[in-house]
Amino acid sequence: MAAPESGGFLIDATIYLGAAVLTVPLFKRLRLGSVLGYLAAGAVIGPSLLGVVDDPESVLHFAEFGVVLLLFVIGLELKPQRLWAMRREIFGLGLAQVVVTGAALAGLGLLAGLPLGPALVAGYALALSSTAFALQILDERGAMNSRYGNLSFAILLFQDLAIVPLLALIPILAPAQEAAAGFDWLGAGKAVGAIAGVLLVGHYLLNPFFRIIALTRASELFTASALLLVAGAALIMAWAGLSMALGAFLAGVLLAESEYRHQLEADIDPFRGLFLGLFFIAVGMSVDWRFVLENLAIIAGVVAGLVAVKVVLIYGLTRLFGAANLDAQRSAVTLSQGGEFAFVLFTVAVAERVMASDLAQLLTAAVIISMALTPLLGLAHEALVKALARTGTEDLEPASAADGGEVLVVGYGRVGQIVAQILRASDYSVTAIDRDPERIRIARDFGVKVYFGDVTRLDVLEAAGAASSRAIFICVNDRAACTAAARMLRDRCPNALVLARAFDRVHVMELLDLGVDFFVRETFESSVLLAAEGIRRLGCKADTVDRIVQQFRHRDQERLLLQKKDGMLAGLDSLDTPYDLPADD
Repeated sequence: MAAPESGGFLIDATIYLGAAVLTVPLFKRLRLGSVLGYLAAGAVIGPSLLGVVDDPESVLHFAEFGVVLLLFVIGLELKPQRLWAMRREIFGLGLAQVVVTGAALAGLGLLAGLPLGPALVAGYALALSSTAFALQILDERGAMNSRYGNLSFAILLFQDLAIVPLLALIPILAPAQEAAAGFDWLGAGKAVGAIAGVLLVGHYLLNPFFRIIALTRASELFTASALLLVAGAALIMAWAGLSMALGAFLAGVLLAESEYRHQLEADIDPFRGLFLGLFFIAVGMSVDWRFVLENLAIIAGVVAGLVAVKVVLIYGLTRLFGAANLDAQRSAVTLSQGGEFAFVLFTVAVAERVMASDLAQLLTAAVIISMALTPLLGLAHEALVKALARTGTEDLEPASAADGGEVLVVGYGRVGQIVAQILRASDYSVTAIDRDPERIRIARDFGVKVYFGDVTRLDVLEAAGAASSRAIFICVNDRAACTAAARMLRDRCPNALVLARAFDRVHVMELLDLGVDFFVRETFESSVLLAAEGIRRLGCKADTVDRIVQQFRHRDQERLLLQKKDGMLAGLDSLDTPYDLPADD
């Protein structure tokens, strides 16, 4: 190996690592987040400032592997049942976000004087958000499993799927003499085949493959195999014209229930952190500050318009799909920036002569600056939320004021009120917490003390006395909050009974995996009671009604265990099988 090449590689590695080590801790200390630290490091060493690194594009292509690894790790934590449960958010909310936001931004482009082709490309490219930035921010806040984290992820996942039709749209918009003859059926076939291939290989071959690797007892070989899997899935998708990150995500989902999931996550995580940091540094290096200064007014206008339109529309759409006000705000702020795939769309549009290179350069700068502003926008929003919360909750006692009782009731809505009432009347000391100030005030009017606090935060639960409680009832009317609270309580309060209100069958499976001691689906008991009373009034004897209910409960439990093992379609044959009843009934 030649010495200059070796030295060059080591010099580059030293520069990147040194910039990160010097900058990121400073930004973390200032509570600005690691993402902004990496961006600042890249901006300083990039060609526009110190010029220590003069080829950010090559680094950016290499560092995109960090985004691929990030999606693989997320896939490992997202089981197929949970992904199926999110189908409404992915294909409903995600589709609406891309279509509506893209159309609105394209309309602004037309108003600014752009021809139809460039306006459509610009609008729909800018409608995509940055997977790397958004997910890293969610991860740093510990919000991946929160309600707004799930909504944000669903939108990002659909955006990855939308890349294919957007790429197919560009040649159609090309000048007439250069436009493609028709729809690219070969490209569509390759995309479908690539997804099907990854799913089939993942379902049938991955577990046996890792079983063989594990038998070698060579930890470095297991790590190499994990990286090979991620790289292979990414390359297959890239060959088909799809997002590389989508391939890695699918591979992760297929291994989410594997016995090797935790080992894979542990092996991949250090590489994910390094490559993702390098990706943010490369984005920071890519900003041409001279160009930005020369076109400052235009770029500032584009960034302001982009962020404003995305915040307003994403907020409105998430509210339309049932998100709470604060969750909708946080999703909108988290996804307010442009995305890294806009760079690809702009490059293709320039090559197809749909967009001028000057316009592409200006939009690229706007996307990068919008990325850099996202952490600051998130910090400003959280500060505003806390300030407003303080002004609206001065008369409420915080969870830290609780004395701690035998029982902790988390969430004081319809379910929590009944649970707390029964326990208090049974002579148990009960502490109740909720995050809705109005609900707490109504309870106070009835002479019931409920403490104020965010039930998804471990410090709040501990302040309310979770560690000393004999039993903890999770009664919140929020699936993601229930899951987050159950995970934290099960880890930190292993000796307490944890009983939870479950949203549906899929949620029950998540709670089972977390080790919750007991759960009730929120509509299950009322439905059983309603059906039983109806059968009784139709003429069935009381003992026959009891027998029907008992058999139904037994079958439902058996089917639930089958579904957890074999998927949601397992046990369907038992649904309409007649019950074993006495002959006279």
